[in-house]
Amino acid sequence: MAQQIKKVDTLITEACKAYEKRFGTKPTLGARAPGRVNLIGEHTDYNAGFVFPMALPMVTVVVGTPTQSGKCRVETLASGTDSPQYTEFQIKDLKRGTPKWCNYVKGVAAQMSGNVPSFDAVIASSVPLGGGVSSSAALEVATYKFLEQMEGVHADIPIIEKILKCQKAEHDFAGMPCGIMDQYISMTGREGHALLLDCRSEQGRLVPLCDPNVVVLVTNSNVKHELTGSEYPLRRKQCQNAAKVLDVASLRDATEAQLEAKKAALDEETFRRVRHVISEIKRTDEAATALENSDYITFGRLMVESHDSLRDDYEVSCKELDQLVEFALQMKSEGVFGSRMTGGGFGGCTVTLVEAGSVEKVIEYIDAKYKSVGNKATFFVCPPSEGAKKITL
Repeated sequence: MAQQIKKVDTLITEACKAYEKRFGTKPTLGARAPGRVNLIGEHTDYNAGFVFPMALPMVTVVVGTPTQSGKCRVETLASGTDSPQYTEFQIKDLKRGTPKWCNYVKGVAAQMSGNVPSFDAVIASSVPLGGGVSSSAALEVATYKFLEQMEGVHADIPIIEKILKCQKAEHDFAGMPCGIMDQYISMTGREGHALLLDCRSEQGRLVPLCDPNVVVLVTNSNVKHELTGSEYPLRRKQCQNAAKVLDVASLRDATEAQLEAKKAALDEETFRRVRHVISEIKRTDEAATALENSDYITFGRLMVESHDSLRDDYEVSCKELDQLVEFALQMKSEGVFGSRMTGGGFGGCTVTLVEAGSVEKVIEYIDAKYKSVGNKATFFVCPPSEGAKKITL
């Protein structure tokens, strides 16, 4: 069965109760921001290409109060975070440290425009950690929306600047050179829509995804292979180097013909990396058009092609993700249009487009097959949801 997604009101209540228990008063400010699933367009954002995410109904909530002490006191209720789950730091001395989860909070505080006061805060989240559905961006954006409500902070800046500040927080304080997608969709997502984001122009186009006969199934493999810390920056570097060889500003401007012409100047591995990016950017644009035309068969085919490319050319899939996609595609006759890994890779989640009337049957099948190879998955039926919001307490 699909997992019940914890309601936002329940998360807010839990966070407020924990805040009162920890600090002895009620919080005065709050904010929420969603995780995201990328329908197609993986590892294209840092190559100035297209991505096609939607905001999830799973969110991160931050509640708290500004203080005058100069000391920030923060607790997280999110399961799976590194210990301790409570920490303190000075607002005037923001630097990376432990616990790692708090680096996202510190990083955003360091990017705020104006004078950020110290604060007490509690974090609660229903976004799966390490699942490739952007729990980090949800925390960054929720923290930003929380802090921008405080006196002395400049909130009247363009939304793209807010997004870029959250992205920079991840670069500088988490050490992950991510593209703009995660923070963008978490900040700007709209209910009933996916977003085709042009990562070069930093402009998005909303695409309706509200057909009641079709649902998005997110399946968490519940595995995370510890490779992304080095593998993600390595692939980004390979792409940057290849762009220089191809004499383009980014791989967004490269063509298959250019790649073939320069094949001898690239090592075989880099050639395959570039082939994925060029083909994936094209697929993503085509997929958005297919979805606008309710052409789910074409969309599903493009999803499968994307997964194959990520597995074989970009090499960021893993056995468990491949199994989940394989099992989903065995149910094509039962209403599955397509399936693929989503997120950075090496574990995390798959995303599957499936007929609404078949989703429970599909879940039962995948679940049984995945258990038969010694694993246990978690399933979420996810409607496209709203982006970040302030919470009135």
